[in-house]
Amino acid sequence: MKVVSALIKRNVKLFFKDKGMFFTSLITPAILLVLYATFLGNVYRDSFTANLPDGLQLSEGLIDGLVGSQLISSILAVSCVTVAFCSNFLMVQDKASGTIKDLRISPVKPSLLSLSYYIATLISTLVICLVAAALCLVYTALVGWYMSVTDVFLLLVDILLLVLFGTALSSIINTFLSSQGQISAVGTIVSAGYGFICGAYMPISSFGDGLQKVISFLPGTYGTSLVRNHSMQGVLAEMQAQGVPTDVINELKDVLDCNLYFFGTKVEVSAMYIILGVTVAALIGIYVLMNSLKKKAE
Repeated sequence: MKVVSALIKRNVKLFFKDKGMFFTSLITPAILLVLYATFLGNVYRDSFTANLPDGLQLSEGLIDGLVGSQLISSILAVSCVTVAFCSNFLMVQDKASGTIKDLRISPVKPSLLSLSYYIATLISTLVICLVAAALCLVYTALVGWYMSVTDVFLLLVDILLLVLFGTALSSIINTFLSSQGQISAVGTIVSAGYGFICGAYMPISSFGDGLQKVISFLPGTYGTSLVRNHSMQGVLAEMQAQGVPTDVINELKDVLDCNLYFFGTKVEVSAMYIILGVTVAALIGIYVLMNSLKKKAE
Protein backbone atom coordinates (compact mmCIF):
# COMPACT_ATOMS: atom_id res chain seq x y z
CA MET A 1 0.00 0.00 0.00
CA LYS A 2 2.98 2.32 0.43
CA VAL A 3 3.63 2.10 -3.28
CA VAL A 4 -0.02 2.88 -4.06
CA SER A 5 0.08 5.87 -1.69
CA ALA A 6 3.23 7.11 -3.41
CA LEU A 7 1.56 6.80 -6.82
CA ILE A 8 -1.52 8.67 -5.60
CA LYS A 9 0.65 11.49 -4.22
CA ARG A 10 2.62 11.57 -7.45
CA ASN A 11 -0.53 11.86 -9.59
CA VAL A 12 -2.12 14.54 -7.40
CA LYS A 13 1.08 16.61 -7.35
CA LEU A 14 1.46 16.38 -11.12
CA PHE A 15 -2.13 17.51 -11.63
CA PHE A 16 -1.83 20.58 -9.40
CA LYS A 17 1.65 21.29 -10.75
CA ASP A 18 0.28 21.47 -14.30
CA LYS A 19 -1.12 25.00 -14.11
CA GLY A 20 -2.89 24.70 -17.46
CA MET A 21 -4.77 21.56 -16.48
CA PHE A 22 -5.52 22.79 -12.96
CA PHE A 23 -6.79 26.26 -13.84
CA THR A 24 -8.81 24.91 -16.77
CA SER A 25 -10.58 22.54 -14.39
CA LEU A 26 -11.04 25.24 -11.73
CA ILE A 27 -12.23 28.01 -14.01
CA THR A 28 -14.89 25.91 -15.75
CA PRO A 29 -17.41 26.03 -12.86
CA ALA A 30 -16.76 29.77 -12.36
CA ILE A 31 -17.39 30.47 -16.06
CA LEU A 32 -20.56 28.38 -15.94
CA LEU A 33 -21.77 30.36 -12.92
CA VAL A 34 -21.29 33.66 -14.75
CA LEU A 35 -22.87 32.39 -17.97
CA TYR A 36 -25.82 30.81 -16.20
CA ALA A 37 -26.51 33.87 -14.06
CA THR A 38 -26.18 36.18 -17.06
CA PHE A 39 -28.08 34.32 -19.76
CA LEU A 40 -30.27 31.68 -18.10
CA GLY A 41 -31.49 33.61 -15.08
CA ASN A 42 -34.34 35.32 -16.93
CA VAL A 43 -35.30 32.07 -18.68
CA TYR A 44 -35.61 30.27 -15.35
CA ARG A 45 -37.48 33.21 -13.84
CA ASP A 46 -40.05 33.23 -16.67
CA SER A 47 -40.48 29.48 -16.33
CA PHE A 48 -41.25 29.79 -12.62
CA THR A 49 -43.68 32.67 -12.87
CA ALA A 50 -45.55 30.97 -15.73
CA ASN A 51 -46.36 28.01 -13.46
CA LEU A 52 -47.74 30.12 -10.60
CA PRO A 53 -51.51 30.56 -10.18
CA ASP A 54 -53.04 33.86 -11.32
CA GLY A 55 -53.11 36.42 -8.57
CA LEU A 56 -50.41 34.80 -6.47
CA GLN A 57 -47.63 37.27 -5.73
CA LEU A 58 -44.21 36.23 -4.46
CA SER A 59 -41.43 38.48 -3.28
CA GLU A 60 -38.53 39.21 -5.60
CA GLY A 61 -36.17 37.75 -3.03
CA LEU A 62 -38.02 34.44 -3.05
CA ILE A 63 -38.02 34.24 -6.83
CA ASP A 64 -34.33 35.15 -6.93
CA GLY A 65 -33.63 32.41 -4.39
CA LEU A 66 -35.51 29.92 -6.54
CA VAL A 67 -33.62 30.94 -9.68
CA GLY A 68 -30.29 30.90 -7.85
CA SER A 69 -30.92 27.44 -6.43
CA GLN A 70 -31.64 26.01 -9.87
CA LEU A 71 -28.58 27.71 -11.33
CA ILE A 72 -26.17 26.28 -8.77
CA SER A 73 -27.73 22.81 -9.00
CA SER A 74 -27.16 22.81 -12.76
CA ILE A 75 -23.56 23.99 -12.40
CA LEU A 76 -22.63 21.47 -9.73
CA ALA A 77 -24.36 18.55 -11.48
CA VAL A 78 -22.33 19.20 -14.64
CA SER A 79 -19.02 20.18 -13.04
CA CYS A 80 -18.71 17.04 -10.91
CA VAL A 81 -18.51 14.97 -14.10
CA THR A 82 -16.79 17.30 -16.59
CA VAL A 83 -14.06 18.30 -14.11
CA ALA A 84 -13.43 14.60 -13.44
CA PHE A 85 -12.58 14.14 -17.12
CA CYS A 86 -10.11 17.06 -16.97
CA SER A 87 -8.52 15.74 -13.79
CA ASN A 88 -8.19 12.25 -15.27
CA PHE A 89 -6.25 13.36 -18.35
CA LEU A 90 -3.00 12.60 -16.50
CA MET A 91 -3.61 8.90 -17.10
CA VAL A 92 -3.72 9.52 -20.86
CA GLN A 93 -0.71 11.81 -20.73
CA ASP A 94 1.29 9.02 -19.09
CA LYS A 95 0.38 6.81 -22.04
CA ALA A 96 1.32 9.48 -24.58
CA SER A 97 4.69 10.13 -22.92
CA GLY A 98 5.47 6.44 -22.36
CA THR A 99 5.56 6.81 -18.57
CA ILE A 100 2.90 4.14 -18.19
CA LYS A 101 5.28 1.53 -19.62
CA ASP A 102 7.77 2.17 -16.84
CA LEU A 103 4.99 1.91 -14.25
CA ARG A 104 3.66 -1.34 -15.68
CA ILE A 105 7.00 -3.13 -15.47
CA SER A 106 7.22 -2.27 -11.77
CA PRO A 107 6.12 -4.79 -9.09
CA VAL A 108 2.81 -2.91 -8.63
CA LYS A 109 -0.23 -4.93 -9.65
CA PRO A 110 -2.18 -3.50 -12.62
CA SER A 111 -5.35 -3.33 -10.53
CA LEU A 112 -3.56 -1.25 -7.87
CA LEU A 113 -2.00 0.98 -10.51
CA SER A 114 -5.40 1.70 -12.03
CA LEU A 115 -6.85 2.27 -8.56
CA SER A 116 -4.12 4.82 -7.79
CA TYR A 117 -5.15 6.81 -10.88
CA TYR A 118 -8.76 6.63 -9.78
CA ILE A 119 -8.12 7.80 -6.21
CA ALA A 120 -5.80 10.61 -7.34
CA THR A 121 -8.40 11.84 -9.84
CA LEU A 122 -11.07 11.58 -7.16
CA ILE A 123 -9.04 13.75 -4.77
CA SER A 124 -8.22 16.38 -7.40
CA THR A 125 -11.78 16.55 -8.69
CA LEU A 126 -13.27 16.70 -5.21
CA VAL A 127 -11.02 19.63 -4.23
CA ILE A 128 -12.09 21.61 -7.30
CA CYS A 129 -15.77 20.74 -6.94
CA LEU A 130 -15.79 21.74 -3.27
CA VAL A 131 -14.29 25.09 -4.24
CA ALA A 132 -17.00 25.38 -6.91
CA ALA A 133 -19.64 24.49 -4.31
CA ALA A 134 -18.31 27.24 -2.02
CA LEU A 135 -18.59 29.77 -4.86
CA CYS A 136 -22.13 28.60 -5.60
CA LEU A 137 -23.16 28.87 -1.95
CA VAL A 138 -21.75 32.40 -1.78
CA TYR A 139 -23.78 33.28 -4.89
CA THR A 140 -26.89 31.76 -3.31
CA ALA A 141 -26.34 33.79 -0.14
CA LEU A 142 -26.17 36.96 -2.24
CA VAL A 143 -29.34 36.35 -4.27
CA GLY A 144 -31.46 34.61 -1.63
CA TRP A 145 -30.50 31.99 0.98
CA TYR A 146 -33.12 29.43 2.04
CA MET A 147 -30.99 26.33 2.61
CA SER A 148 -30.74 24.66 5.99
CA VAL A 149 -27.62 23.05 7.46
CA THR A 150 -29.07 19.65 6.53
CA ASP A 151 -29.60 20.79 2.93
CA VAL A 152 -25.96 21.91 2.68
CA PHE A 153 -24.72 18.64 4.17
CA LEU A 154 -26.82 16.54 1.79
CA LEU A 155 -25.69 18.70 -1.13
CA LEU A 156 -22.08 17.91 -0.25
CA VAL A 157 -22.97 14.20 -0.10
CA ASP A 158 -24.51 14.52 -3.57
CA ILE A 159 -21.33 16.19 -4.85
CA LEU A 160 -19.22 13.36 -3.44
CA LEU A 161 -21.38 10.72 -5.12
CA LEU A 162 -21.34 12.55 -8.45
CA VAL A 163 -17.56 12.98 -8.27
CA LEU A 164 -17.22 9.24 -7.60
CA PHE A 165 -19.47 8.60 -10.60
CA GLY A 166 -17.69 11.07 -12.88
CA THR A 167 -14.26 9.75 -11.91
CA ALA A 168 -15.26 6.14 -12.54
CA LEU A 169 -16.87 6.99 -15.88
CA SER A 170 -13.90 9.07 -17.06
CA SER A 171 -11.47 6.35 -15.93
CA ILE A 172 -13.21 3.74 -18.09
CA ILE A 173 -13.37 6.01 -21.14
CA ASN A 174 -9.81 7.30 -20.75
CA THR A 175 -8.54 3.70 -20.67
CA PHE A 176 -9.13 3.63 -24.44
CA LEU A 177 -7.38 6.97 -25.11
CA SER A 178 -3.67 7.39 -25.81
CA SER A 179 -3.05 10.84 -27.34
CA GLN A 180 -3.57 14.53 -26.68
CA GLY A 181 -5.88 14.81 -29.68
CA GLN A 182 -8.17 12.15 -28.29
CA ILE A 183 -8.17 13.93 -24.90
CA SER A 184 -9.30 17.18 -26.51
CA ALA A 185 -12.01 15.47 -28.56
CA VAL A 186 -13.47 13.56 -25.60
CA GLY A 187 -13.27 16.60 -23.34
CA THR A 188 -15.18 18.70 -25.86
CA ILE A 189 -17.87 16.06 -26.38
CA VAL A 190 -18.39 15.51 -22.66
CA SER A 191 -18.46 19.24 -21.86
CA ALA A 192 -20.99 19.92 -24.60
CA GLY A 193 -23.20 16.86 -24.27
CA TYR A 194 -23.33 15.72 -20.67
CA GLY A 195 -25.28 18.73 -19.42
CA PHE A 196 -28.11 17.97 -21.83
CA ILE A 197 -28.44 14.24 -21.22
CA CYS A 198 -28.35 14.64 -17.43
CA GLY A 199 -31.01 17.35 -17.43
CA ALA A 200 -28.79 20.16 -16.15
CA TYR A 201 -29.04 22.54 -19.12
CA MET A 202 -32.67 21.79 -19.93
CA PRO A 203 -35.14 20.08 -17.56
CA ILE A 204 -35.95 16.53 -18.59
CA SER A 205 -39.62 17.41 -18.28
CA SER A 206 -39.22 19.64 -21.36
CA PHE A 207 -38.17 16.68 -23.54
CA GLY A 208 -40.50 14.38 -25.43
CA ASP A 209 -41.91 11.28 -23.73
CA GLY A 210 -39.65 8.92 -25.67
CA LEU A 211 -36.48 10.82 -24.82
CA GLN A 212 -37.55 11.11 -21.17
CA LYS A 213 -37.85 7.33 -20.97
CA VAL A 214 -34.40 6.87 -22.50
CA ILE A 215 -32.81 9.40 -20.15
CA SER A 216 -34.47 7.73 -17.16
CA PHE A 217 -32.04 4.81 -17.66
CA LEU A 218 -28.99 7.10 -17.22
CA PRO A 219 -27.65 7.25 -13.64
CA GLY A 220 -26.35 10.81 -14.06
CA THR A 221 -29.97 11.94 -14.35
CA TYR A 222 -30.64 10.88 -10.78
CA GLY A 223 -27.49 12.61 -9.57
CA THR A 224 -28.76 15.87 -11.07
CA SER A 225 -32.14 15.37 -9.40
CA LEU A 226 -30.48 14.80 -6.01
CA VAL A 227 -28.57 18.07 -6.33
CA ARG A 228 -31.76 19.86 -7.39
CA ASN A 229 -33.73 18.47 -4.45
CA HIS A 230 -31.24 19.54 -1.81
CA SER A 231 -30.41 22.94 -3.28
CA MET A 232 -34.08 23.87 -3.83
CA GLN A 233 -35.81 22.17 -0.91
CA GLY A 234 -35.57 25.18 1.38
CA VAL A 235 -36.91 27.74 -1.08
CA LEU A 236 -39.78 25.47 -2.15
CA ALA A 237 -40.71 24.97 1.51
CA GLU A 238 -40.71 28.74 1.99
CA MET A 239 -42.98 29.17 -1.04
CA GLN A 240 -45.43 26.71 0.45
CA ALA A 241 -45.27 28.55 3.78
CA GLN A 242 -46.19 31.78 1.96
CA GLY A 243 -49.36 30.29 0.55
CA VAL A 244 -48.40 28.53 -2.67
CA PRO A 245 -50.74 25.49 -2.97
CA THR A 246 -49.22 22.03 -2.56
CA ASP A 247 -50.31 20.94 -6.04
CA VAL A 248 -48.48 23.95 -7.54
CA ILE A 249 -45.34 23.04 -5.56
CA ASN A 250 -45.56 19.47 -6.90
CA GLU A 251 -45.95 20.80 -10.45
CA LEU A 252 -42.87 22.95 -9.97
CA LYS A 253 -40.96 19.93 -8.67
CA ASP A 254 -42.00 18.00 -11.79
CA VAL A 255 -40.92 20.86 -14.05
CA LEU A 256 -37.60 21.31 -12.23
CA ASP A 257 -36.79 17.57 -12.17
CA CYS A 258 -36.89 17.40 -8.38
CA ASN A 259 -39.44 14.67 -9.08
CA LEU A 260 -38.34 12.03 -11.57
CA TYR A 261 -40.46 9.25 -13.00
CA PHE A 262 -39.41 5.89 -14.37
CA PHE A 263 -42.11 4.85 -16.85
CA GLY A 264 -44.74 6.71 -14.84
CA THR A 265 -43.53 5.61 -11.39
CA LYS A 266 -42.05 8.28 -9.15
CA VAL A 267 -38.46 7.58 -8.11
CA GLU A 268 -37.91 8.38 -4.44
CA VAL A 269 -34.79 10.17 -3.23
CA SER A 270 -33.62 7.04 -1.40
CA ALA A 271 -33.88 5.06 -4.64
CA MET A 272 -31.82 7.73 -6.43
CA TYR A 273 -29.04 7.26 -3.89
CA ILE A 274 -29.16 3.49 -4.39
CA ILE A 275 -29.06 3.82 -8.20
CA LEU A 276 -26.10 6.18 -8.12
CA GLY A 277 -24.24 4.19 -5.45
CA VAL A 278 -24.66 0.85 -7.24
CA THR A 279 -23.58 2.47 -10.52
CA VAL A 280 -20.42 3.87 -8.94
CA ALA A 281 -19.49 0.48 -7.45
CA ALA A 282 -20.14 -1.27 -10.77
CA LEU A 283 -18.09 1.26 -12.78
CA ILE A 284 -15.13 1.05 -10.39
CA GLY A 285 -15.22 -2.74 -10.60
CA ILE A 286 -15.36 -2.65 -14.40
CA TYR A 287 -12.47 -0.19 -14.53
CA VAL A 288 -10.18 -2.28 -12.30
CA LEU A 289 -11.15 -5.49 -14.12
CA MET A 290 -10.46 -3.93 -17.52
CA ASN A 291 -6.95 -2.93 -16.46
CA SER A 292 -6.25 -6.35 -14.95
CA LEU A 293 -7.35 -8.18 -18.09
CA LYS A 294 -5.45 -5.76 -20.31
CA LYS A 295 -2.20 -6.47 -18.49
CA LYS A 296 -2.73 -10.24 -18.78
CA ALA A 297 -3.41 -9.91 -22.50
CA GLU A 298 -0.14 -8.06 -22.94
